[in-house]
Amino acid sequence: MKKPIMAIIYDFDKTLCTSDMQNYGFIPSLGMTPDEFWGQTGEFSAKTGVERILSYMFMMIKLAKEKGISLNKKWLNTLGKDIVYFNGVETWFKRINEYGKNCGVKIEHYLVSSGTQEIINGCSIAKEFKEIYGCEFYYDPITNEPVWPKLAINYTQKTQYFFRISKGVKKNEDDNKVNEKTVGRRIPYENIVYLGDGMTDVPCMVLVKKNGGKSIAVYNKKDRKNVSSLLRGERVNFACVADYSENSDLENTIKLIIDSVAINYILKKKEENLLKKELKNNKGE
Repeated sequence: MKKPIMAIIYDFDKTLCTSDMQNYGFIPSLGMTPDEFWGQTGEFSAKTGVERILSYMFMMIKLAKEKGISLNKKWLNTLGKDIVYFNGVETWFKRINEYGKNCGVKIEHYLVSSGTQEIINGCSIAKEFKEIYGCEFYYDPITNEPVWPKLAINYTQKTQYFFRISKGVKKNEDDNKVNEKTVGRRIPYENIVYLGDGMTDVPCMVLVKKNGGKSIAVYNKKDRKNVSSLLRGERVNFACVADYSENSDLENTIKLIIDSVAINYILKKKEENLLKKELKNNKGE
């Protein structure tokens, strides 16, 4: 019997890793603190009206050039090794995939981040994702230096990837395929889970929840205030400490969702088979 597919979509910064990814290696290489870098980014955005994601991408190019740093893909990839994850993240994917397999459910992991994809590509868990969607630079083919944003993803633009993933539209395929009316989705909405950490994930959290999927707010156990408002506002289904270790509350919650996907699939197939049988009997009469 064909297996149902379940997609888990993750934010990255403060969801899988403990801080903004630029804070680990990139910003220290500039001789700056995170407060200084993000402060200058905010000031530039406020002064110019440039959208905040585009602002941080601009400031990465500007400040790296001022410091004489070659901001090429290879160097950015090396910064992925500096990322610090929440407990259990690096073994999480294997455990969840195995549990899904035992339940007859195929698990696919997707990353949708407003962070820098070139950094993500160099991290230890990059290989775990079927697709990674992040902010990318366009590089001059001669100098290999970034000259323009290739892709920028802010908190509202993240929502398109819910539909893209559901329809099975690949990363570089025509965007028109995302907007076309579809009969039969590769991954039903109710088989999609979204994991995020806060207010910037709200559009995706609400979209997934309203369409029958499950939204989970993860949080640092020292700071729960951000998720309290999400729960009270019914924007998420669950809130769990960002602990991805074995037998954690988050793992047990995901396992329950996998169980429900497996059961719903069996029940749906049973209904379909009974209907086919009934139609066949009526035709024989």
